[in-house]
Amino acid sequence: MKNDFDFERIWKSKRALRQRLATAPIVEKLRMLDALHQRAVAIRGARFREVTAVQEKPGRYGDRKEKGSRLSTS
Repeated sequence: MKNDFDFERIWKSKRALRQRLATAPIVEKLRMLDALHQRAVAIRGARFREVTAVQEKPGRYGDRKEKGSRLSTS
């Protein structure tokens, strides 16, 4: 199989893209970010749109005292 990749051309193209992105206005960068987010949501599909984060209730301060702790006041 013949290797048709011109790596020098690819690297030159990548450098040019990085330079263009570095000098782009923040508004354009935010538009690109929004478009990437919309594409990611479309790819994931509806089943991953629901929140799957686990929420824990914080304990009260002082509920856990370790025996032998130097900071223990009891």
